Amino acid sequence: MGLLFALASAGFYGAADFFGGLLSRRAFFAAVALLGQVGGLLFSLFAALLLTPGPVNAESLAWGGLSGFGTGLGMVFLYRGMSRGAMSVVVPLSAITGVALPVLAGVALLGDRPTVFSWIGIVVTLPALWLVARRGPQSGPVATDDGADGSADALAAGCGIALQYLALAQAGESAGFWPVAAGRVAAILTILPLAMRFGTHPRMSWAPLRMPPRIAAASAAAGMTATAALLFYTLALHQQLVTVAVVLSSLYPAIPVVLGVLVLRERLNRTQAMGLLAAGSAIVLLAMG
Repeated sequence: MGLLFALASAGFYGAADFFGGLLSRRAFFAAVALLGQVGGLLFSLFAALLLTPGPVNAESLAWGGLSGFGTGLGMVFLYRGMSRGAMSVVVPLSAITGVALPVLAGVALLGDRPTVFSWIGIVVTLPALWLVARRGPQSGPVATDDGADGSADALAAGCGIALQYLALAQAGESAGFWPVAAGRVAAILTILPLAMRFGTHPRMSWAPLRMPPRIAAASAAAGMTATAALLFYTLALHQQLVTVAVVLSSLYPAIPVVLGVLVLRERLNRTQAMGLLAAGSAIVLLAMG
């Protein structure tokens, strides 16, 4: 079941990334991200109250808060990178960083010992993420006037994503979904000052309540979807090594590619097709492990 929970996490995260990206084209991305975390907070509170009846210790909540800090950093720098650099650089680089760091930390610090098949699957996953997330040179902005291609933002986003996964893995199993709820509070508090620091959008009177109600509701729904991904990731952690759960959950970049083909009628290029095949092979290898 741990394998299925981790794949469900990837599916929900990919869907949230896809629809959140579409919404960010119609409104200031930080407002979309902020409302998403508010929606995620409401959803995670409901899930925690319904499914976690026992007491929660402060340490687990602190780990959840640290995870949410990583979420906030990851979202802001990812969207900032895509707004000022090439998406074909930002998305795969952030995804690979978000996988590689938790795997290294899991083995070096947490004592994870993946099997041979799992190691092969992990190694296959890294190029698969790069291939599946890469798009043509016209899929996003090119370098800005200062020469930035978004790679620095991508690395920062990847570090935030890695922190999100690693910190949440340290919360006690008995805490259930409360660390996820604590993380949404921390993410909101992280996004607010960063949005004010980086925001140069003409809508920077950007109070989320001024967004059209339809976009506001959709942003909250996207955040709930992303939170569902973290809930499934939490369940996966109870049955899988951290390294395996992180790698499987991090296959989410494949979902926007598939949805782009099915929903937006985008054309799947050869590189992405190779990446999807490699990702499928990685799933099989990790399942064998």
